[in-house]
Amino acid sequence: MHLLSVTVETELKLTSTAHRKFELLILFKISALSSLLAQIDAPRILHCFSSPRNPKFSLASLLVRKNARGLSCNAIPYSILNHSFCKITEMAAEGGKSFARRDHLLQIETKVRQWWEEKDVFRAESCEKPPEPGEKFFGNFPFPYMNGFLHLGHAFSLSKLEFAAAYHRLRGANVLLPFAFHCTGMPIKASADKLAREIQKFGNPPVFTSELEQENQEAEAEAEDANNGAPPDKFKGKKSKVASKSSGQAYQWEIMRSFGLSDSEISKFQDPYNWLTFFPPLAVEDLKAFGLGCDWRRSFITTDRNPFFDAFVRWQVRKLKSMGKIVKDVRYTIYSPLDGQPCADHDRASGEGVQPQEYTIIKMEVVAPFPSKLKVLEGRKVFLAAATLRPETMYGQTNAWVLPDGKYGAFEINETDVFILTQRAALNLAYQKYSRVPNKPTCLVELTGYDLIGLPLKSPRAINQIIYTLPMLTVLTDKGTGIVTSVPC
Repeated sequence: MHLLSVTVETELKLTSTAHRKFELLILFKISALSSLLAQIDAPRILHCFSSPRNPKFSLASLLVRKNARGLSCNAIPYSILNHSFCKITEMAAEGGKSFARRDHLLQIETKVRQWWEEKDVFRAESCEKPPEPGEKFFGNFPFPYMNGFLHLGHAFSLSKLEFAAAYHRLRGANVLLPFAFHCTGMPIKASADKLAREIQKFGNPPVFTSELEQENQEAEAEAEDANNGAPPDKFKGKKSKVASKSSGQAYQWEIMRSFGLSDSEISKFQDPYNWLTFFPPLAVEDLKAFGLGCDWRRSFITTDRNPFFDAFVRWQVRKLKSMGKIVKDVRYTIYSPLDGQPCADHDRASGEGVQPQEYTIIKMEVVAPFPSKLKVLEGRKVFLAAATLRPETMYGQTNAWVLPDGKYGAFEINETDVFILTQRAALNLAYQKYSRVPNKPTCLVELTGYDLIGLPLKSPRAINQIIYTLPMLTVLTDKGTGIVTSVPC
């Protein structure tokens, strides 16, 4: 991969008061990450956005020279992009190379940050009169989610906003840059619940067993299968942002250990609200080390723990609803039966990018008399429910395929209709109101593919009045309903 290397040198003339004049000659270098990574043992990197707790490395190159010149009196002194991120536990030895210059630059960074805080240079207040064009700048950043530390991706995206805010501030504009932290949604609640389940299953602190690897493989296989049905223009991925923060750990407890937390501390994170008080302050600490020119009086978290933000969101939703802009209705989505609510992309431990796959079910009625295994269903309308992505081909059906060793069942749809399909398909239908008991499939009799072979069927609108169920070893029971229609090419 080719990485661009750019060096920008800018001479800035800054004036504040008569007794304090100086010039900052800033050397800001955006260099290829390849030169950085050549010095780092990548597997030893734990977190890539921290310096107050471990200020051993900085990507910033900041050169300060003292002198005396002046610029407009409303320009705020500012040393460009104080990039103090990348918490690194260990750097590879470089044959005795001196780090004195690097350490000196880090000392300068620390002093400048301290000076910024003392002088409150990022404080934003309203002006006495409305600003003219170009005299104000407002910047905002998508609230980062607080189920872990900030990382290098946040730094990369944030640097663009920070650079723009710094530019307008140096021009003399009144710059407002607030910051907030996202704590609503499923990831925090799901992680807290996962910790509670691990404690219940493995003890406190938990002692994990070898079944972890098998669960991991099953989860990856399921995510990959689900991805195969995703539209071609959609992103396909096995890991979500939640999983990406896990550093390869599968258990939530191990993920928390990778953050440097002790077992006694981790146990407290069973309470979702504990996440809200732990990670946001650390994020503020890291962003200050990054050099973010934020007015920290204007920082907040989401959720009802912040009554002001919560009231704003409630007002916004009610206002839009009263205007007829939003309605409450049902839609197809990825749903979590465990949590009882939709599960959006970034809420999932695996399967990010997976979208609902819409099938058309063809109801093929089983013709009486029923075989002995289906005698219990007499008096009901019994259908083999085949799922298809090509309903227009139903007219030419010649037979239906089942997996001989596949596990099927006869499930109640309503008072009269019974569908024969897989348990997985029945569960999906139950959450779409196709079950006598809502959200709970009712199996009247368990079947295998062998029990279905040879069944005579009436397929709707097919040329052949009667078709038969035949065996096929390549039928997949984890896709559709496990019953496939056969149409000549």
